[in-house]
Amino acid sequence: MGRIVIVTGPPGAGKSTVARRLAQESAEPLTMHIHTDDIYAYIAKGFIEPWKPESHRQNTTLMDAMATQAAICAKGGYEVFVDGIVGRRFFEPWLAAAKTHAIDLRYVLLRPDLATTTARGTARTTPNAMTDAAVIRQMWQAFHDLAVDDDHIVDTSGQTPDDTVAVVAEGLQAGRFKLA
Repeated sequence: MGRIVIVTGPPGAGKSTVARRLAQESAEPLTMHIHTDDIYAYIAKGFIEPWKPESHRQNTTLMDAMATQAAICAKGGYEVFVDGIVGRRFFEPWLAAAKTHAIDLRYVLLRPDLATTTARGTARTTPNAMTDAAVIRQMWQAFHDLAVDDDHIVDTSGQTPDDTVAVVAEGLQAGRFKLA
């Protein structure tokens, strides 16, 4: 049986880089990386920017779909690394999928300081990457205020991607970051 590792945090925290590297470097024979931003591109009509309050229904629907997809793959033996914006209000579909399929679920919150987050986020060049400093600060604040156990938090301020991958991989191996 596989597991799901959610790698989250504000734009610029390193989610995509870390999740992709963890999937590539895992000792498991079957791994995958789900980049949650991709599902938003599937919306042909009615897209609402996901950080806006009126996007809640859209975001909840897509989160349900992603949790189901990840659970099916984990049930099939994959270690699934999911990167995206997953706050407490979106825990339920992940917890339900993990419980239904008896899957090990981990939650890693990459939380660099505001200056680091803003600098990294505004410097991104990937097409469609969030680079708006005001939105990045808003999302940083939401993750800064997020009430989660300190065991789930990795401060990536001053870390290279290699440093962060090593810290998270070591934590996963030690049993850290368990959500369910």
